[in-house]
Amino acid sequence: MKICEGCFHNCHLDEGQDGFCYARGCRNDEIVSLNYGKFTALALDPIEKKPLRRFHPGSRILSVGSFGCNIRCPFCQNYTISQTDESSSPETRFLSPEDLCQLAINLSQTSGNIGVAYTYNEPTVSWEYLTEASRLIHEAGLLNVLVTNGELSEQKLDLFLPYMDAMNIDLKGFSEDVYRRLGGYLESVLAFIRKSASVCHVELTSLIVPGYNDSEDDMEKECQWIASISPEIPLHITRYFPRYHEKAAATEISLIYRMCDIAGKYLKYVYLGNI
Repeated sequence: MKICEGCFHNCHLDEGQDGFCYARGCRNDEIVSLNYGKFTALALDPIEKKPLRRFHPGSRILSVGSFGCNIRCPFCQNYTISQTDESSSPETRFLSPEDLCQLAINLSQTSGNIGVAYTYNEPTVSWEYLTEASRLIHEAGLLNVLVTNGELSEQKLDLFLPYMDAMNIDLKGFSEDVYRRLGGYLESVLAFIRKSASVCHVELTSLIVPGYNDSEDDMEKECQWIASISPEIPLHITRYFPRYHEKAAATEISLIYRMCDIAGKYLKYVYLGNI
């Protein structure tokens, strides 16, 4: 039996067994990345779709994603790739870190691409690839952007953080109860945010889902905590719509505006999404 030490799950895996994230497994008595370089999605996106509003606005970035995730949000927007293993995910295309870097360079010369955004599924479940690719992108003079849930150990974060230029980190609530329901761990995410914000540009996203994180008191605590790091960290407050297993009605627009009013008391940059 081997232990995967990437996130707080610390999956204990026997030979041939896959981890909670679907993207790591025990093979030949070693914990390996099962989605290494296997991409389910590649697109040249506006940077605002990450979402990043205060990082190279108006630019476009090569966005790539694989399969697998280490939490289980019942309202996941990308569940067809994030909540699947390789056998049930869409067809994949293999790109080595060198291949990805060259593609990014080519697009920078022909289409104004500024770098690579690791997104769509949870990129950190393949920290080996993320580290190797981001180093090459960095050395090529392009930019690295990470879109993540922040559920990663500090030791693994240290591997690629020096190469990251910007992140959008999901802050899915401000209570351990919310994170337990999603299969996550709030303290892990807070530590990830705190450390990342000391090194690179960070923006945060909170999707407001009825019955999960729609407490105005919790939003007050969340924004006070963010402001304690820096009141200039942008917060995207976005509206939920029914998706995947979650069938509750869409978030009331009036609640989204109240949440934004709360955030505005503590934070300089607050953005609405999905309105």
